[in-house]
Amino acid sequence: MTTLEDPRSGPTAPTSRRSVATTHTWPASVGLMRRSLVNIVRLPSAFIPSIMMPIFQAIAFSGTFFAIIQIPGFPTDRSINWFLPLGVVMGSGFAGIGIGFATIRDLEGGFYDRLRLTPAPRMSLVTGPLLAALFRSAIVTTVVFVVGSLFGARLEHGPLGLLPLYAAGLGISAIGTGWGLGLAYRFRDMRAAAIMQLTFFLVIFLTEAQTPLFIMRGWLEGVTRINPFNNVIRLSRLGFLDAPMTWDHTWGGLLALAGFIALTMLFARRGLSRLSDG
Repeated sequence: MTTLEDPRSGPTAPTSRRSVATTHTWPASVGLMRRSLVNIVRLPSAFIPSIMMPIFQAIAFSGTFFAIIQIPGFPTDRSINWFLPLGVVMGSGFAGIGIGFATIRDLEGGFYDRLRLTPAPRMSLVTGPLLAALFRSAIVTTVVFVVGSLFGARLEHGPLGLLPLYAAGLGISAIGTGWGLGLAYRFRDMRAAAIMQLTFFLVIFLTEAQTPLFIMRGWLEGVTRINPFNNVIRLSRLGFLDAPMTWDHTWGGLLALAGFIALTMLFARRGLSRLSDG
């Protein structure tokens, strides 16, 4: 007598498990990136500030502190050259942190629970938002540079000077994404938003954000000298200052970006693991 086997215990079960396990990270990441970019159109109020803020900052600071170029030894004769890269770094950082805000909204609204039930690899929940942040950063950097050029910003080394500017912008946005996601996964509500913004402002403004290191005095000078993000600020300005674009002026910023990207991505991945376990 022939008996019917339970299909759940037959050869189809392992096949089903394999199909879930072999779901690729890249397609899932691209899908999440597209969703994030669509939200720019649906919720422009959540993205427009990350463009307007750096533009306003670069123009306002360069106008208010235009006399800074009269300091002996100042590395440029245009104040907008000094403050435009700072605006790019700030805007790109908030493009990344904005991903953390969006993740908190998804967590509070229950959408993230549905994402975690899909067969998409867990890593895509980090890489997808990261791709979206990099795309946003590229938009911010381009718009701020174009507007800054209309107000007198000039590249001292030709188009090659854009490379360190984009490298700094993309790197800072990746750091902001990892930091924002890690905090969002741990707090799961808007308490994380204040920490994201406050810590970012602290690490950026405790640098040569407004004044060069050689005229600083007191505790600010000491903090700036040991702050790794000061190397990132220097990297972003490299194409706009009279200093030569050499490896000696570049490697510090690239090393700081690589180190903090690795740390914040690990922070985000562990936060996601804790969220899944909880």
